[in-house]
Amino acid sequence: MSPTAKSMTANDTERYHVPNLERALQIIEHLAEHATPMGVTELSEQLGFPKNSVFRIVSTLHAHGYLNRDDASKQYTLGSKLLSIGYAAVQEGHLIEKSLDVMRAVRDETDETVLIGILDGTEGVVLEQVLPMQQLKVTVGIGARFPLHTAAPGKAMIAHLPESELNHLLDRIEYPRFTDTTITSKRQMLEELGRVRDMGFALDNGEHNPTIRCVSAAVLDQRGHPAGAIWVTGPEFRITDDRFEPVGHILRDAAARISRRFGYDG
Repeated sequence: MSPTAKSMTANDTERYHVPNLERALQIIEHLAEHATPMGVTELSEQLGFPKNSVFRIVSTLHAHGYLNRDDASKQYTLGSKLLSIGYAAVQEGHLIEKSLDVMRAVRDETDETVLIGILDGTEGVVLEQVLPMQQLKVTVGIGARFPLHTAAPGKAMIAHLPESELNHLLDRIEYPRFTDTTITSKRQMLEELGRVRDMGFALDNGEHNPTIRCVSAAVLDQRGHPAGAIWVTGPEFRITDDRFEPVGHILRDAAARISRRFGYDG
């Protein structure tokens, strides 16, 4: 009889590992983390895998659409198929579909870039963006990760976590300083989250990049748990202090509209 999930020991788990599958997953994670094209030799050296093994793995991933390959440089990047799988893993698999029309409406009302993203461990991840007609606009790479203590969407989402889950997360994240306005401690973060709950939206007041500001509100599922966040981002000379509140109200209403599509009626 094959071991069940409950009966498997650490040795059993190790025995059932598939080495090449583990290497393939590490290659994907490595490319995602570094966000730069890499060739077989570079991947082999950085990961310590045999070159022949790396070549076979990336060739297979490329053939199935999980990696893109530049034929001139023979370098690989992540393929769009991975993004589609990521979408499927999101709350009910429909966060993007349930948000795009609302995102476009917010874009038209604010004339700034509008994004949607989710929590992923101790970071956030950008899933989609809608760009304005502005000549100077902020663009963010799909799949880009952002720190929770500086980003408006990070604050918006974690402000709605249950207390025990919130404290566990705040103990795990780091608080590096990027600018003079960066939050640098758990105590400051808890104070900020209280303000987020009071306002119904969160701010990034140049806390990661002094020239960029963001306003965000959380999208909640039927349990009131954060399914994601919608946010507006733009240059500090357009998203000025006097725009924080009106843009915040727009996003609060937009997030509530999406949340209702997930069954949230709070």
